[in-house]
Amino acid sequence: MRIIIAGAGDVGIYLAKMLYKAQKNIVVIDTDKEKLEHINSHFDFLTVEGSGTSIEVLKNAEINKADLFIALTEIEEVNITSAILAKRLGAKKVIARVDKKEYLKEENKKYITDLGIDQLIYPEILASAEINSIITQTGAVKTYAFAGGKLSLFVIKLEEDAPIIGKTLQEVSRLNAEFDYRAVAVTRNGNTIIPRGDNIFKANDLFYVICNEAGISKLMKLSGKKKYVVKKLMIMGGSRVGIKTALDCEKKIDVKIIEQNKSKCYNLTDILQESLVIHGDGRDAELLHEEGIETMDAFVAVTGNSETNILACWHAQKYGVKKTIAEVENMDYFDIAEKMGIDSTINKKLIAASHIYAHVMTAEVASVQCLATSDAEILEYTVRPNAKITRKKLKDIKFPKNSIIGGVIRQKNTMIAKGDTQVLEDDKVIVFALPDAIKKVSRFFK
Repeated sequence: MRIIIAGAGDVGIYLAKMLYKAQKNIVVIDTDKEKLEHINSHFDFLTVEGSGTSIEVLKNAEINKADLFIALTEIEEVNITSAILAKRLGAKKVIARVDKKEYLKEENKKYITDLGIDQLIYPEILASAEINSIITQTGAVKTYAFAGGKLSLFVIKLEEDAPIIGKTLQEVSRLNAEFDYRAVAVTRNGNTIIPRGDNIFKANDLFYVICNEAGISKLMKLSGKKKYVVKKLMIMGGSRVGIKTALDCEKKIDVKIIEQNKSKCYNLTDILQESLVIHGDGRDAELLHEEGIETMDAFVAVTGNSETNILACWHAQKYGVKKTIAEVENMDYFDIAEKMGIDSTINKKLIAASHIYAHVMTAEVASVQCLATSDAEILEYTVRPNAKITRKKLKDIKFPKNSIIGGVIRQKNTMIAKGDTQVLEDDKVIVFALPDAIKKVSRFFK
């Protein structure tokens, strides 16, 4: 599969590396010669210098042979123009990154498709949706919803006093008579494993669980987490992610947003109707105290600086804030954030890459989620007629090592997977898989 990416920024390079690992033929276009030289010295990608808006440059990249063209520069107009030209010049499918919400409105989609653009992506909206999800499910580090939230993957950090500590998976399974949740993986010291019956849970493990709506309260109790309702939220940073998060939350809860840039504050007051906009430095302990940081249920740091966001969340925790969320774009800092006790991290590169990645998978894959806390992936497969997975019950199928089926969605019904589960045609199946198992897993759904 030939994939051309226009824009060698953070999202573009991360996506290119991910797709290259999936054995795709990658070409990167960018106007920055130094960036391309860096790519050529570190990765085995083809590179073309120039703008994606140039017909000559696109032809040099052999756009007519492209299965997928993705425009990911920082300039919206460049991305839209590049995508239109790429489609006209023969690319089978094109995706463009945008930064205006109006393009994503249902009533405007026809204008975009008429231009030949197959998909638009707005990383900041995807990131704010993830923040909103974390705020809603306060006991989890991350949540990933399937079937409109009827089935979810919860990522939970096990504290020292969690009832599950010291128990084996087999012992925990005996507590789950209704079978409304299932452990699918554990990350310990940076390594992710698919747990077996004799695996013992330890403090500081990241515990990945597929759960239905009925099992959420039991899961929280088992892991020693208390669910609480966020009524007061403080956001540090008037970035696009900060604005969208405030807009999503301000009609439901009390929101304060702190921004250091004075002109941005004026802009924020025009956009936000019910949020309180504060001009100041969110790292200023006195300012935080004055604005009632001790009374906040959640604190979100989404400035353009990963270190600032991590430190701000760390300070917020010292004031007793129950839930802290930091935007961390430098992926090397994930471990630091976790060791400092930051509850959750978000990363636009990872979120955007997950969203795009589904477009390069086989027709059986409905969605893909890439995890910041693990190199594993969560794949949602649509079961095709006569697929291998339908021929026997799950206990009789030799499913690939380093992968596990967590749940099944059948029309409006959901079920946690167990040995006696029989998968049927048109079911959607949620699979947790490590990289070495993904290709083998796909064979069961063809």
